[in-house]
Amino acid sequence: MAVTGIISALIIGLIIGALGRLVVPGRQSIPLWLTIAIGVAAALLGTIVARALGVAHTKGIDWIEIFIQVGLAAIGVSIAARAYAQRH
Repeated sequence: MAVTGIISALIIGLIIGALGRLVVPGRQSIPLWLTIAIGVAAALLGTIVARALGVAHTKGIDWIEIFIQVGLAAIGVSIAARAYAQRH
């Protein structure tokens, strides 16, 4: 993977993770690096799910894929926030 691919994955992960945090109600006390990691994982898993459902490639913006990714990020953020709060 090229450096630009890594940077792109981090930026997309940050955006998806931040959107996931916005969807979850309340305050999440998790660090930025964990939000990015959850966002990257949710983006990758969301793309796999969208491809399996046959909705990954549409004309224009792939809204369904983005909704799947953000939903998965929200689930990941809420799980991580609970686990992180118990540790600290």
